[in-house]
Amino acid sequence: MIPKMTDTEHQINQWFASHMEHTAQAASTAGPAIEEVANAFVETLLQDGKIVTCANGNANILAQYFCTALLNRFEQDRPALPAINLGADATTYSAICRDNRFNDTFSRQVRAIGKPGDLLFVIVDDGHKANLIQAIQVAHDREMSVVVLSAREKSDITSLLHPEDHEIALNDLSPTEATPLLLLIINALCGLIDAKIFGG
Repeated sequence: MIPKMTDTEHQINQWFASHMEHTAQAASTAGPAIEEVANAFVETLLQDGKIVTCANGNANILAQYFCTALLNRFEQDRPALPAINLGADATTYSAICRDNRFNDTFSRQVRAIGKPGDLLFVIVDDGHKANLIQAIQVAHDREMSVVVLSAREKSDITSLLHPEDHEIALNDLSPTEATPLLLLIINALCGLIDAKIFGG
């Protein structure tokens, strides 16, 4: 006699099944955009530009993970690649917020350190994005290209993008559903960057 599945086991199975469904959907739609974004990153790095990242909340963990993989290593030893996570500097971030300028948390930093030829990488996992929108606007003012990795399609951010910008958008997932897929995409991007620049 097969033991009856407990409610907890059923819930766990549902989580895995849902994740596999979202992963399969992303795999069938996101591939071309991932390759285009990897090429944009590589072009920026080969032309002595840097990648500047920003994200809110838990997505900031992904931004820092990406920068760490570039600055240190991904899967193989190689020279460091220039990447900055604007959300990693808690002192600067909190100082800007203290002065009641939350929407400027990233744009103020982009204006200070961004230069033509750099690339702004924005990760969006939920609807809180006023400060990300301002960062994109300033990046364009600074003649930087923009890449957006988003959990949702057709957001307010999409309308801001220029023809030379890129977006990888998942199918309107919640932050908890999106996070493992966003990490998977970031791993794919890091692997492609290493392969295209250093071979192997």
